[in-house]
Amino acid sequence: MKGYFKLIFPALFIAGWEIAAILVNNPFVLPMVWDTLVVFTTPFTDLFGNGSLMENALVSIYRVSLGFIIACIIAVPLGVLLGRYQVLEEFSDGLIQIFRPIPPIAWVPLSLAWFGLGEPGNPAPASIEYIIVIGCLFPILVNTIDGVKRIKKSWVETARIYQANELQCLTKVIVPAAGPGIWNGLRIGFGIAWMSVVAAEMLPGTTTGLGYLILFAYNWNQEQIVIAGMIAIGLIGIVMDQFFQYVQRSKFRWEALDK
Repeated sequence: MKGYFKLIFPALFIAGWEIAAILVNNPFVLPMVWDTLVVFTTPFTDLFGNGSLMENALVSIYRVSLGFIIACIIAVPLGVLLGRYQVLEEFSDGLIQIFRPIPPIAWVPLSLAWFGLGEPGNPAPASIEYIIVIGCLFPILVNTIDGVKRIKKSWVETARIYQANELQCLTKVIVPAAGPGIWNGLRIGFGIAWMSVVAAEMLPGTTTGLGYLILFAYNWNQEQIVIAGMIAIGLIGIVMDQFFQYVQRSKFRWEALDK
């Protein structure tokens, strides 16, 4: 019953959308529900020579995955060190707090100036990857620092009693114990990375990806493709967020028991 209850609001939303489309009676402003669903029922059909919905979605997923991995490689080890050693955190906190609130889209001019438009046909130009990395790096970094700092000192002290050195404390105690905080940062970071790639794909010179497809469709008054692209972004985001939540529930169940 609970599962069906969650479908009530989406059903009401779709019904309201259809009613509004009928009242507006202008597909260039608000297309009918069926016109948008047709794009989903033919996900491999080429859209005006710009690839299919599926092809563009896969390009966006690839870009996000690459940028997300790069951000993780940088942010997680750095966050562990800053969370473990207070002097390092105090030294870098001012810089982190300055850059952390800057939205990824604000980096677009510098990204274009530093990396250019990229080579034609390159699925992951540096300008796009930079925006993704900078977007998800700070949530991962801050949550990793916080996760390390929340570890009970008694756990590390116990490891010291058993003659564990600093490296062993980091790898055997601190990182595993900070796992829930780190994973939560990864979840938040991936969500921001997914939003960042859509904005980055609207950069001049980009010819693939869901962001590009949405902008191209808008320029040609194909609002059904615009909405289909937006829904695809949301659905992919939901699937990935559910994955992160599943891992959190299954692998970090001990966190709830420890509280």
